[in-house]
Amino acid sequence: MKNIFPTILLFAILLSACGAAPTVAPPTDAESDAMSAPVVETQSGRVQGTVTDSPVFVFKGIPYAAPPIGELRWKLPQPPVSWTDVRNATEFGAACVQPSSPGIVLTTPPSEDCLTVNIWTPGLDANAKRPVMVWIHGGGFTSGAGSEALYDGRLLAARGAVVVTFNYRLGALGFFSHPALEGETPEGPVNFGWYDQRAALQWVQQNITAFGGNPQNVTIFGESAGAGSVLALFASPLTRGLFQRGIAESFTLSAGRTREQANTDGANFATALGLNGAQATVAELRATPAEKFAGTAGTSDFTIGDSYLPQSILASFENGVEAPLPLIIGSNSDETAFFDLFGVNMSIVPQKFEEAGIPVKELYSDSVDDKNLGRYILRDTFFTMMARHIAEQHSQRAATWRYYFSYLPVNARAAMPGVPHGGELPFVFGTETPAFGAFTPADWEMSGRVMDYWYAFALTGTPEPVGAPTWLPTSAGNDQTMMFGEKIEMQPDFLRKQTDGLLVFLQSPISAWLLMYSCISQ
Repeated sequence: MKNIFPTILLFAILLSACGAAPTVAPPTDAESDAMSAPVVETQSGRVQGTVTDSPVFVFKGIPYAAPPIGELRWKLPQPPVSWTDVRNATEFGAACVQPSSPGIVLTTPPSEDCLTVNIWTPGLDANAKRPVMVWIHGGGFTSGAGSEALYDGRLLAARGAVVVTFNYRLGALGFFSHPALEGETPEGPVNFGWYDQRAALQWVQQNITAFGGNPQNVTIFGESAGAGSVLALFASPLTRGLFQRGIAESFTLSAGRTREQANTDGANFATALGLNGAQATVAELRATPAEKFAGTAGTSDFTIGDSYLPQSILASFENGVEAPLPLIIGSNSDETAFFDLFGVNMSIVPQKFEEAGIPVKELYSDSVDDKNLGRYILRDTFFTMMARHIAEQHSQRAATWRYYFSYLPVNARAAMPGVPHGGELPFVFGTETPAFGAFTPADWEMSGRVMDYWYAFALTGTPEPVGAPTWLPTSAGNDQTMMFGEKIEMQPDFLRKQTDGLLVFLQSPISAWLLMYSCISQ
């Protein structure tokens, strides 16, 4: 067999120069023997993956549940069908059914048969007990996949983590209710995509040891809808014991919808499909081709009122019923790039908020013009304020750390006013993206530092990498935020005046979403 140890040494030197040196120990004899054709025994059968020159073992497209097709559409995920031969796990499985979305490049075509996991691991010793990091992709619950190139887990795995990504049902196939389904299963599940996430974590519990991971040391982390999913996993009474800590990146203000509203949305969607609205039958709905459900109208939000989420995410944290586990939560400096997709006229945002009784011009006295003021208002209403509020609520029950990400890649600074929604992800995974251009040495150094914090949290439960600035926990009485900017440093009471002024949206009948939509350019 080819001698791989010079390659390991070279990789370590290169990563060290980029600020991303792996901490993983050399492979054991058993792991070395498996290098050429790594095969792992799962509960459903054997799978064969590949190995990179890092060395990191990669397994792709492993089913964690039966295909949710036919009679299993809008049913709880069922166990995967077992196989007897060695299954090829060298290619990603299909993405879940979804519309084409700008900025999301799928590696495989969408299909209703999409419930698979992907694994990156530095070794296959079942006794290694490495920390497990399970990534939940974003995309507004209507798009995305765990196989996106942005979520490549190699560099996190090179540090010593077992990284898992997966797909879950999206849109009307993943978050759907209809009077006919209510008749079939009264008060039954609605958030099928979230039940898929639970099934993926259950698969991890049952199988990750064979990939070198420790099922008792699982960190869930996700961005946008993935961050909402992380917080829903904390809030759900059905997921206890499946993970030990979480990271929520750019969770946005979202109240969800009631079960009644979900049924109305489902009936309207059935009408749009050419069926008889609320009178459509379960058989008719299940016979409709999956691609018909790729549209997003009325299907882009979760529902409050099934067994997975009896009350809203926000209410769960405010009422203190969420899992009391360590949490990192934060947001970026220009999250409003997210709202540019809606055609929001930022210049009229201040006027609309002032008319609603929110004195935003007093909160942001240093703003240079109404357009920038509008960007700050929406950023802090939907993201900064929510990160602070969730952090303060959760800190009463478990250690909580808050961050604010403002570091832009060097080659993107001339074109971007700040870090957009999802702009921290290339640094979390160490994956360059065309939107930012090629990373410079300074960018790679920042990525290495971010990965150090995320990996240290997964390893020990506290984000304390050796030699890095101390990240202080936050609470209502000691508001602390780690600033990931040109410097990595703590800042007390970050944007506290502004977020204090915007907290009104959590207790008021005034809808921040309605105010935002009233600013959409005609």
